[in-house]
Amino acid sequence: MSFNTFGRLFRVTTWGESHGYAIGATIDGCPPGIELTEEDIQPWLDKRRPGQSKFTTQRKESDTVKIYSGTFEGLTTGTPIQLLIENQDQKSKDYSEIANTFRPGHADLTYYLKYGLRDYKGGGRSSARETASRVAAGGIARKILRALAPNIQINGYLTQIGKLAIDSNNFSIESIEENDFWCPDQNIVKYWEKYIKKLRKEGNSVGAMIEIVASGVPAGLGAPIYGKMDADLASGLMSINAVKGVEIGLGMKASEAEGTENADEIFYKKDKLYFSSNNAGGVLGGITTGQDLIMRFSVKPTSSILTKKKSITKDGTEKTLSTKGRHDPCVGIRAVPVGEAMVACIILDHILLNRGQIGSVRGEIG
Repeated sequence: MSFNTFGRLFRVTTWGESHGYAIGATIDGCPPGIELTEEDIQPWLDKRRPGQSKFTTQRKESDTVKIYSGTFEGLTTGTPIQLLIENQDQKSKDYSEIANTFRPGHADLTYYLKYGLRDYKGGGRSSARETASRVAAGGIARKILRALAPNIQINGYLTQIGKLAIDSNNFSIESIEENDFWCPDQNIVKYWEKYIKKLRKEGNSVGAMIEIVASGVPAGLGAPIYGKMDADLASGLMSINAVKGVEIGLGMKASEAEGTENADEIFYKKDKLYFSSNNAGGVLGGITTGQDLIMRFSVKPTSSILTKKKSITKDGTEKTLSTKGRHDPCVGIRAVPVGEAMVACIILDHILLNRGQIGSVRGEIG
């Protein structure tokens, strides 16, 4: 299986399976001399860790990360960084009944058609467990960003569960850390709680929408054609398990807008560049404008539900099955820190690319 790596200069390779001994990541391209310990990475993994609330999967994993290479006396050496996270709570027997049956909505069928075999214990590489490795890599990316571009802030949050969306008038950045949903609208949390409890009792699931905003990103990152910042962000977010749609800025609603509404007018006052709006989501022609990068991605409902669905076995026999085990009624909740991690890695990759190609050269206004 190829294509386990993303990034150009800041390159991340993830490895391991859901029910194997461990999962992990190898990070290549980290600049030397950056202070880095496990304590810098662990808080981000704790945000994604399963079993933290009654609204997510009850699989118990500490997700404790270990650094096996790439640092010396607390500093990065510039050599590959090897990260390992042991799996601690595998229950492979939960999947024994689907060893020869393809679960509807899962990658079971396509993996088998492509490779001729599949790891039915938790889905193997197709499991969302793989995203812990990305979050660990994102923790390293954030530490490097803090050194190279300290003004950059990356915040992700849930904006919608099913048809229940937040009220933007109630938006509070402080509220994100104060509830189990990474939600900026405290008023809707009680409705989400009631809804998720109902779904869990029914053995059902629901989709969600996540928004991520990266502020303080300098202008000039990205390239006009095959290295567009928005294209790389969309690709990175789309690679997350269960993601079915990504949009930048105004996104899909741009198809409803007229030119007089969509274009962000440009102003220059008191030696500063201003825009009337940010429909472009901080990117024009694949290159950052200096405005906030704004992106959203939709996550489908968890396919592992108790409701019986029709499928087939390897020999083509029709079969009806329900998926047992410990699953998220809304996988979008734990997708928030994963999305943040991907954005951090991609922005850092572009900063390193820009530094290598352009250096300190840039256009100036005024």
